[in-house]
Amino acid sequence: MRRDLTAKYDLRVPRYTSYPTAPHFHPGIGPDQYGKWLSQLDPATELSLYLHIAYCAEMCWFCGCHTKITRKYAPVATYLEALLAEVELVAKHLPAKMAARHVHFGGGSPTILTPEDFVRTVETLRQHFILKPDAEIAVELDPRTADETYVQAMASVGVTRASIGVQDFDPKVQEAINRIQPYDVTANVIEWLRRHGVPEINLDLVYGLPYQTVDGLLDTIDKAHGFKPRRIALFGYAHVPWMKKHQRLIPEAALPDTDTRWDQYELGTKRLEDLGYVKIGLDHFAAPDDPLAIALNEKRLHRNFQGYTTDSADVLVGLGASGIGSLPQGYVANVGETHHYLDAIRAGRLATSRGVAMDADDHLRRDLIMSLMCDLELDVDAVCARHNADPAQFDDDLVKLAPMMEDGLARLNGRHIVMTDDGRTLVRAAAAIFDKYLKKGEQRHSKAV
Repeated sequence: MRRDLTAKYDLRVPRYTSYPTAPHFHPGIGPDQYGKWLSQLDPATELSLYLHIAYCAEMCWFCGCHTKITRKYAPVATYLEALLAEVELVAKHLPAKMAARHVHFGGGSPTILTPEDFVRTVETLRQHFILKPDAEIAVELDPRTADETYVQAMASVGVTRASIGVQDFDPKVQEAINRIQPYDVTANVIEWLRRHGVPEINLDLVYGLPYQTVDGLLDTIDKAHGFKPRRIALFGYAHVPWMKKHQRLIPEAALPDTDTRWDQYELGTKRLEDLGYVKIGLDHFAAPDDPLAIALNEKRLHRNFQGYTTDSADVLVGLGASGIGSLPQGYVANVGETHHYLDAIRAGRLATSRGVAMDADDHLRRDLIMSLMCDLELDVDAVCARHNADPAQFDDDLVKLAPMMEDGLARLNGRHIVMTDDGRTLVRAAAAIFDKYLKKGEQRHSKAV
């Protein structure tokens, strides 16, 4: 992409892991409404479960997740009891014992749990839900806190995928983000995972970090590829210190400028493609025979709060402090503060603190946005036909694509949008034309480049 365009399109736009996006959730959706929505579900609907483990042993300064720091296990144990109670509480609101095909442990650090507590958590899920025989059970894994006993516990309860946070292997970068993770620590965990039969391994890398250079990032990519993971994610660091105060500890002068970030993204992407990975959407890369790459080719790719996925469930149940759920009726989010979360669950009520009910227009616009985000192209007429909607209502919105078309970032044929290779990373800016809630210049979102 030309240098003069990186600044032009360096906008703040949502990542569109949902629509409407989380900043537009409001307190009008609370526990009673969520409970009603759960009770209205078709018992035959398959679920996806997300469990948020809201604790880490140490704060990584680049982190944008909702987490608390503790070196003691007592707060974690207390939190886990509430999480397990919430599992039971949610299940009681459902019309039947329902099936789940996807389970995702995120955080925070799921590996802060003891092996015994991790096993107990999965067993509790099996008590209250029907975990399908082919269910994907995925765990975000911090190599610094996962030992071989933990990996054995994961394997014993059927974990199928481990997503390993690497970020960057350069010690100087690691020190600047307060995440010291030597190469051998990562290598040991991957060896344990393979030894004990956890079949799928993802590695998460980040560009745009302090003191990070293009050569250093390429070296990290090469080292990551050496582990032969099936998937690699290359995320752009979102520097939002007004929202995440610990990011103020990162030396801003050491952050790469927009042009350097772009070089890191472009050359990092090229290196991953040269190594044989298929580009998936904005920031994911997969082996050609991986289900994610196959779903891309067959236009079955989905996007949710965990990023690009093959998970097609209509219902995502979010569990734990700050957990976000998605239902046909709308979105719900649990209270983020752990003490308020504990209070709610101990009182026997759902911890929902905000959300948004979706109308027909929201569902239509979500499908438009997600089609563009996943496929990097969008047939407005076809999506509108599925919703029995008039596509002409979006003609004024499509006019807003003119600058991107002039700059070679997108093509428009009738109402069919196609992002070019240069425009791929700016697909969020293209999707934003369909976002009726977005206000120009909002500071709550990360930059598009």
